Amino acid sequence: MARFMIAAAHKSSGKTVVSTGLVAALGAGVQTFKKGQDYIDPMWLSLASGRPCYSLDFNTMDRDELAAFYAAHTGDLNLIEANKGLYDGVAVDGSDSNAELAKLLKAPVVLVVDTTGTTRGIAPLLMGYQAFDRDVNIAGVILNKTGGARHESKLRAAVETYTDLPVLGAVGRTDDLEIGERHLGLTTPAETGAVRTMIDRFAAIIGGAVDLEKLRTIAASAPDLGLQPAPRVVSSTKKVRIAIARDTAFGFYYPDDLEAFADAGADLVPFDCLSATALPEVDGLFIGGGFPETQMPGLSVNAALRGDIKRKVQAGLPTYAECGGLMYLCENMVWHGECHPMVGVVPGDAVMYPKPQGRGYARCKRTENHPWEGGEQEVRAHEFHYARIENLPPDTKFARTITRGAGVNGVADGIVIHNMLAGFCHLRSCKANPWVRNFVDFVRAKSA
Repeated sequence: MARFMIAAAHKSSGKTVVSTGLVAALGAGVQTFKKGQDYIDPMWLSLASGRPCYSLDFNTMDRDELAAFYAAHTGDLNLIEANKGLYDGVAVDGSDSNAELAKLLKAPVVLVVDTTGTTRGIAPLLMGYQAFDRDVNIAGVILNKTGGARHESKLRAAVETYTDLPVLGAVGRTDDLEIGERHLGLTTPAETGAVRTMIDRFAAIIGGAVDLEKLRTIAASAPDLGLQPAPRVVSSTKKVRIAIARDTAFGFYYPDDLEAFADAGADLVPFDCLSATALPEVDGLFIGGGFPETQMPGLSVNAALRGDIKRKVQAGLPTYAECGGLMYLCENMVWHGECHPMVGVVPGDAVMYPKPQGRGYARCKRTENHPWEGGEQEVRAHEFHYARIENLPPDTKFARTITRGAGVNGVADGIVIHNMLAGFCHLRSCKANPWVRNFVDFVRAKSA
């Protein structure tokens, strides 16, 4: 179970580009993981490895479940990409940080350091990171965005003089290693032209700049964890078919959630909201998050599908939608002064704002209006949206009361209409919140 973590001192240090290039350069057999609740970075890592990238998150799983989940999804060589900085997290004590995950999984850490504007100053940075928590095994450093041979030589001299860390490579600053960012972070592979060519270019540049054999040696030095993989429980009850939106507008899905659908006895049937004229023959509907605002004209012009979805949801089709899916189900979507009609099941308008309207970990409790789940236990989720739902009628029913976060209106989330639930909170199927199995059971009951 060879493994290592790619981390950094702060966000936007180039971790995802370096990780993507390394995965592609290391070749077949690399399994990838991403710390935190994220959709976009794992897309890049998945394309580079040819395998699903799994998220490791303290927010939705406790330590034992997280470790068992990791053990169930490992490959021959495992790369874990951190989020933000190595010691960053929500908790002041660092109990949900990247460093804590590295300690839990006994993973050696390779620091990717954005060297822009620094030379000798890299030494105290690395010394501080080593001294801050001696239980974190920082095993090497990759110098990123170096400004040329002279800059690189000064950086290497500083690291070699003041620290015991090996420099595993130096990656020069170049536009050939840019993915591009916008309001929700990196652009997704679906939005980026010539994706395979980009990843091959990353592999050539990163693979040529980093000592891959030293990296393999560091990964192989990780001790045995002695973990038992989490068992998969597969349903033997009646199969159901659930339509799932998969296109350039919608694609925010956790691979383990999709696996949970199969385990619960559901066949997921993909459809394209931009080109399909009607939903496939299904028992339920799932529309996840994404960037529908970037596809407003295309979604709007497809009136046939919008009408079909509206008719079927109003007729009682069990439906679950998250974030972008909620926006699509509204009357209109508004962004940059443009207003386009959407499905029209939700009697409100999705209005985009320049700044986030909800961002980070969310907590909520279910209300009596929840279509398929009861109980008062708090549900852990996350949200990241620049949209607000405006012009909702005052008698709107909600499935969730927000205890932390924004949701739809600051106090509630999960609009309930017929057998539909649509909210801004992104859920993760786990021991504390097996939402996938509960939703599939609801779909099955309604299709009986």
